[in-house]
Amino acid sequence: MNKISYSFLLLAALATGHTLRAQSPAATEVVLPGFTAYAVPEEKGVDISGRRGVVSWTDSSSAVNFYFHAANPGALKIGLQAKSDAPSKVRMSINGTEKIINIPAGADYATIPALQTKLKQPGFYTISLKGVEKQGSVYADVKGVTLEGAATKDIQFNPKSWRRSASVHLNYTAPEGTDVEWFYGEIKVPEGEDKLGTYFMSCGWHRGYFGMQVNSPTERRIIFSVWDSGKEPDDRAKVKYEDQVTLLGKGDSVVAQGFGGEGTGGHSHWKYMWKAGETYRFLMHAVPTGTVTQYTAYFYVPEHKEWKMIASFRAPKDGKYMGRLYSFLENFSFENGFQYRKGYYGNHWVKSSKGEWIELTKARFSNDATARAKDRLDFGGGSENGMFYLWTAGFVPANAKMGDVFERAPLGKAPEIELPKF
Repeated sequence: MNKISYSFLLLAALATGHTLRAQSPAATEVVLPGFTAYAVPEEKGVDISGRRGVVSWTDSSSAVNFYFHAANPGALKIGLQAKSDAPSKVRMSINGTEKIINIPAGADYATIPALQTKLKQPGFYTISLKGVEKQGSVYADVKGVTLEGAATKDIQFNPKSWRRSASVHLNYTAPEGTDVEWFYGEIKVPEGEDKLGTYFMSCGWHRGYFGMQVNSPTERRIIFSVWDSGKEPDDRAKVKYEDQVTLLGKGDSVVAQGFGGEGTGGHSHWKYMWKAGETYRFLMHAVPTGTVTQYTAYFYVPEHKEWKMIASFRAPKDGKYMGRLYSFLENFSFENGFQYRKGYYGNHWVKSSKGEWIELTKARFSNDATARAKDRLDFGGGSENGMFYLWTAGFVPANAKMGDVFERAPLGKAPEIELPKF
């Protein structure tokens, strides 16, 4: 609108005794994409597709859940973007309110009014769908859930198909000027927190990481990896030989090979059914020579009461002792990114090249891009029971933020280590 037209309207409004008012914007509809849902307790009889959303939903034993965080209380109107191959019924529930939703047959998605509720306080909320009745092969294909109302103001949810929870880290600092030749740490996973698709990493440094994973209901691993030099992100075949990490040796029954996909490098793992509730010990050793460093990982096997060498790698274009020391907790499974998991990390020590043991009693908290983008808000860490801890997922409020510093009471007793003789 130009200046002359606006002046004319203003004069007309004054002449008629009215004032001009800005039009309030129409209520904004928020859509929780179908590909961000989770099947609970497990993704069985339903598929959460990164491209198509909720599809192939044939089994009513698992609920399909959508999660969000409401920053403001208020009214909430919910719709369901769905279709089915034949008429069906699903039950939607949220905040103590539930309703049976009729899904019409059709090839195209329809936005179906579902229910209305009022959120009384800020916090995490779950919209849960359960299959009730189907005449065709599926309960419904779900493209998304629509939200309208005052409660959508500043609402937070994950808009991406990346359904892993945030990774969280403990960053340790050795005294300035210390050449870290040895790096020792312990992990204890509480019973029930050893969820599938979790990596509890004890001893990480500028070139690699060493810890333990839950890989399947019947397989767990001790994992040790060292990155190649260079910046190739995915394909190790593209890494020049002079930039590649090379295997120098490995323990009995250890698998060692190259890896790609999250950087490239040398990978090793030993299948070992570690147990929740037990404390496990990890030890890293660095020997720099010229422009290369040899990194060796040892794991203490409590059943045998001895240290086992996992592997030893030669890292080119390095030539340093260990720096940027850290531990982390990672959820590497998309399907169960809703499940809370927690690990205790403690009794970390370093031993200098001069033979001095130094206890690490402070750790700085950090997190990954998922947390920094605010795609997930459920993560944290701290110190309790004489150890640091990290947790992620569960859709419960964060209790730590980037840069927080945790402290634990010193134990004052350096680890006693008798390594195998070669």
